[in-house]
Amino acid sequence: MALMPVEEALSLLLSTAAPLGAETVPLEAVAGRVLAAPVIARRTTPGADVSAMDGYALRAQDAADSGATLTVIGESAAGRPFAGAVLPGTTVRIFTGAVLPQDADAIVIQEDTRRAGDVVTVTEAATPGRHIRRAGGDFASGETLLPAGHRLRARDLALVAGGDVDVVSVVRRPRVALLSTGDELVRPGAGAGAHQVIVSNIYSVAALARGAGAEVVDLGILPDTMAATQHGVRAALDGGFDVLVTTGGASVGDHDLIAPALTAQGVDLAVHKIALRPGKPLMFGRSGATRTQVLGLPGNPVSAHVCALLFLVPLIKALQGLAVPAHPALEPARLAGDVKANEQRMDFQRAEIVGHAEGVPLVRPLSVQDSSMLRNLARADVLLVRRPHAPAALAGEPCEILRLED
Repeated sequence: MALMPVEEALSLLLSTAAPLGAETVPLEAVAGRVLAAPVIARRTTPGADVSAMDGYALRAQDAADSGATLTVIGESAAGRPFAGAVLPGTTVRIFTGAVLPQDADAIVIQEDTRRAGDVVTVTEAATPGRHIRRAGGDFASGETLLPAGHRLRARDLALVAGGDVDVVSVVRRPRVALLSTGDELVRPGAGAGAHQVIVSNIYSVAALARGAGAEVVDLGILPDTMAATQHGVRAALDGGFDVLVTTGGASVGDHDLIAPALTAQGVDLAVHKIALRPGKPLMFGRSGATRTQVLGLPGNPVSAHVCALLFLVPLIKALQGLAVPAHPALEPARLAGDVKANEQRMDFQRAEIVGHAEGVPLVRPLSVQDSSMLRNLARADVLLVRRPHAPAALAGEPCEILRLED
């Protein structure tokens, strides 16, 4: 079977990823969620003309010259507005956020005044409109504050709350199931023998999925038998998950049972080999019966992490209705050392940022690129991307990188 280019595989995967349904969620629980409908302001903000400073509200014509004196007739504080109007020759003490009294059209800040009892002398002439926040200056009732498809950040929540919106329509979080395979695998802390391997990729893959907005359920480790693998796959497909992610057993060896088990359970595997390093034995498809998206990652923890970053994260974002490009989100950089020519697979090398040159990161690939090296994965800042058949490149030449998660 010919190897499928990374961009083609990603495009094919995303082509079947329709946004999930909507649900209504209280404002305090929507951080990081994606809007299924626009947020519409339910009030005008500010709701009235208010003061931007502490000072005195007055008629500008009464303080057109430095040295003008006015009589203080009251006070306007935030939440406690002055009940009357500003008459000629009078002023109202006002504080930040307080409603501007009737007939006042300017504010002189307190630093530009002298007060003796109820008499205020203006030391800087007033300017009409100065230091006033006009009603609706931020937004008006009925105005769209945020569009559908927007992922809510912390600072967006202040805007939503300010619009008097307490519940929000958001896209349902994708439900992702993780299923590991391998007789050799044991959990951390279980006292692994020399012949065993501590399962590690499920933790990094789960973290990537949650960071992209998914709910993740770990369905455990399957032994290397066809009966157990088919039973685990069937249970996962019947579990109401939007995405099933398997790790391990994705190649073509005697103990690689995931592909035949998936096929036997009605999953149409669209791809089984990708022109990618690390991570060639990657597969994905869709269950005809449950419409579950299936992504089969390699068991190697570095390969699994790179493939999850390249394919699982975009899939989860697409299921939430986010716009996702059908190609890895690469950035320009420059090499801090020489690199060899590449072969037919797109290569994602673990690399460090060692500085900056001409406004872009200066990157150096780690000396050991073995895809089993967990320390180097944790140490890396980025993935240095080498296109298929890219020629050798020298230090200082331009290159492309893919950011690893923060």
